[in-house]
Amino acid sequence: MKRIRKPAVAGSFYPADPAELRSALARLLDPFTLESRQTAGAPPRALVVPHAGLDFSGSVAASAYARLLPFTQRYRRVVLLGPAHGQSFEGIALPGVEAFATPLGSVVVDAEAIASLAQPWVFVDEDAHRFEHSIEVQLPFLQTALSRFQIVPLLVGKTRADTVARVIEDLCDAEATLLVVSTDLTHDSRCRDARIHDYRTRSAIESLDPEQIGASDACGAAALRGLLKAAAHCGLEAETLDMRNSHETIGSRNHVVGYGAWVFRGRELSQAAV
Repeated sequence: MKRIRKPAVAGSFYPADPAELRSALARLLDPFTLESRQTAGAPPRALVVPHAGLDFSGSVAASAYARLLPFTQRYRRVVLLGPAHGQSFEGIALPGVEAFATPLGSVVVDAEAIASLAQPWVFVDEDAHRFEHSIEVQLPFLQTALSRFQIVPLLVGKTRADTVARVIEDLCDAEATLLVVSTDLTHDSRCRDARIHDYRTRSAIESLDPEQIGASDACGAAALRGLLKAAAHCGLEAETLDMRNSHETIGSRNHVVGYGAWVFRGRELSQAAV
C-alpha cells in the first residue's frame, strides 16, 4: 500500500473543500495573472514564499506563484525547503512517504531525487513532517500553477548554509526543476518595528547575503541562507514581488508576522562557478 502523508492543516490554513479551495486560489492569483503573462521574463529558478493561512499570507504567496503561470508545462520537479516548527533537529529531514495528499489530489514524491541524497545530514523523519504546515500550504498553489510535477519535500533544521546550498545545487541541476523556500519573516514585533526589520531582510535577500539573515529574521532562515549562498554561487538574481505583514493583510496589530515573496532568475543552478 502506498504511504501517503495526509493533510494536516486543511480546513484551518486553507479550505478543505476542493471547490472552495480552487475558488480561493483563483481569487488570489487572478490579480497577478495578466501581469505575469505580459512580463514573463526568464523562467523562475526559485521562489521564496510565506506559509501562513491563506487569509493572512495567501495574496503575498500568490504574487510569486503567478510567475509560474507562463511556464505551466516547464517544471517536472519541485524542491521544497521549509522549517520544522514542531521539532528541533540538526540536518535535513525527508518525509518517508510516497506522496503528499491535498484536497486537490495527491502529489508524488520524487523517489529518484530522494535516493540521490545519500548524505549523513539528510535522513528520514516522518514525525517532523506529519503535522508541519510550511511545505503543505505550498502544494495547492503548485497544483494550480503547474501541470505535472513531483516534489522533493525537505525540512531544514539547524544546518549550515553551505550544506543546504550543496543539496540545492545537487537537486536543482536541470531546467525542469523549481526550488521553493517556505518562510515567514519577523515575528512578535510591533507593526512599525516589523516593517523596519523586514526591510533589512529584503536588502539581504536582494544582495544575496546569507550572513545578514538570522533566526529572528525568518523562521526558515537556514533554508533561506542556503538558497542565497547557492544563488550567489550560480549567478541568480532576486526580485522582490511583495512584502507585507499580518497587520496589513488581516488587520491585527498584535503578534505581527512579516511575509515576503521573491523570485530568482538567471543562469541554471548547474552552472556553478568553474
